Amino acid sequence: MMNIGILGTGFGAYHASLLNNNAQVNRIVVFGRNETKLDKLKKELNVEVTQNIEDILLDPNVDVVDICLPSHVHRSYAIEALKHGKHVFCETPVCFGLEDALLMKQAEQQYGKKILVNQFIKFDPAYTFLYEAHRQQKYGKLISLSLKRETPPLWGDLGLSAIPIQFMIHELDLLTWLLGPCDPCAVWGTEVANPEQALVRAYFQHQDTFTEVIASSHMPGSYPFTVAYEAYFEKAKLVFHESDENDLIPTALYEYTASGQQKINLEPANPYEKSLDHALECFGEHSECMIPLEQAIHSLEKTIQIQNRLGQTQR
Repeated sequence: MMNIGILGTGFGAYHASLLNNNAQVNRIVVFGRNETKLDKLKKELNVEVTQNIEDILLDPNVDVVDICLPSHVHRSYAIEALKHGKHVFCETPVCFGLEDALLMKQAEQQYGKKILVNQFIKFDPAYTFLYEAHRQQKYGKLISLSLKRETPPLWGDLGLSAIPIQFMIHELDLLTWLLGPCDPCAVWGTEVANPEQALVRAYFQHQDTFTEVIASSHMPGSYPFTVAYEAYFEKAKLVFHESDENDLIPTALYEYTASGQQKINLEPANPYEKSLDHALECFGEHSECMIPLEQAIHSLEKTIQIQNRLGQTQR
């Protein structure tokens, strides 16, 4: 049984609701600045709350600190948690700069505790199916892969300087897991309606597999938030489409082989919940880790390379 300290009442409130139903969790303490939000969490989930972050960081009975604060403060609080003998679960993006990420890695080694990053895409059933199909060579070699993430302008600034790390990071997490680290061979991007909206394409060549990552934050207001992929294998093609409730196209994964078209029935799963469950198992040394800081750093490196290439094209 573990005691968890959650930093933040934004996405942290969602983490608290998921952890509250986890059999591995004994006690939850939530830090936040907003007293109204804290009172609501205390009443609805029966968790402890505090407006003093040191109540969590200095509590010797807290085993894990779950960081759901803005990414620019992840490094400082993660290192403080490690210093006080606690494991860390960190929301993505883990941080904005490679220097911060490497300092986190150094602290992880220095204090003998783990930082795991919420690379939740690895627990989404459609992407897990793709990973296993590739690993097991179910359809022969993976020749080409196209990954897509599209949204209307709902999330604030997702212009050229922000979209790689704030939006494309999830597909880059998937690529690192699926094919290993690889530098982009080409990057193209453009701002569309205003500087906070962009369309970016990044291309990768992993040995015999060509990959394209498409990210768009300028879709019309009528367009649903959408993720998708098309995977071309030697003996098949997989086509996946998922969008929010505003879409008339149903979420589905299809397999196309010489035998015909088949819809793949995926077991429903909440990838955020699965990621948290997996992290607790890893902290308890019961599982081979799928979401280590090292892999998040590889994804971060790719976003920085994409940002730099986009910056060069804008000059």
